[in-house]
Amino acid sequence: MRSPRNTATAQESLHAPVSAAAATATTTTTTEPTPTRALRTWVVGATAIASAALVVIDNVVVGWVDSPTYGAPLKEVLAFHADHRAAVAIAVGLEALNLPLLLLFVTGLHGLVGRRGGAGADWSRLAVAAGATFSAVMAFYAVLWDGVVLSAGELTEPSPVLELAWHMHAAAFAWSMAALGTTFIGAALATHASGLTPSWQRLLGVAGGGLLIAAGAANLAIADGSSVLFAGLPGFAAWLVWLTATGVRLVRSNS
Repeated sequence: MRSPRNTATAQESLHAPVSAAAATATTTTTTEPTPTRALRTWVVGATAIASAALVVIDNVVVGWVDSPTYGAPLKEVLAFHADHRAAVAIAVGLEALNLPLLLLFVTGLHGLVGRRGGAGADWSRLAVAAGATFSAVMAFYAVLWDGVVLSAGELTEPSPVLELAWHMHAAAFAWSMAALGTTFIGAALATHASGLTPSWQRLLGVAGGGLLIAAGAANLAIADGSSVLFAGLPGFAAWLVWLTATGVRLVRSNS
């Protein structure tokens, strides 16, 4: 018959390996990324790259046909939209496709920030709210552009309806710049705070987003055809660079 002391020692020796294995399993589960978490990161990164690519294609489709500026004479605006209905239809369709991509990116990014300890969560919430606002304004922008095309197809001379639709289309674009700038700053600060992006991307986000917001603040002047619109274009280019760099970084992080 074993003594109580020997029995206790035997029980400890039996349970010790199990406890060590459990601790090792817990550590492995905590420190190593699960396939689901890796897939989420990959999807967010791929979405960012796809969104940037759609924006570039969108601008190439319309840009190659020498589209008029918002300050161009209305006769030129009428002639362009009467002759290039297909190009505008493609551009508007790409805007519609980009809407879910952008929303998926900012909401997915908010989830990534939360799973990394929550640092920068307030900034990512700002990015989600601003991204939703940007999407709504861009929907209004696209609808007004449809109105310009439909009006131009029935006119031989510019009309007050065409002029109003064109100016409101320009105003919507100006408002979208302010919303995009806010999205840009929030996303850049959130990703840097959570360790997803380096310092240069934070600086790019603050500078580029600031330019977009400053240009968007002059929305009335832009609606009237002012060239102040071009002051925000470097910020728009910075957004595409940041979006692509972040997407590539997130996709490669799973390798």
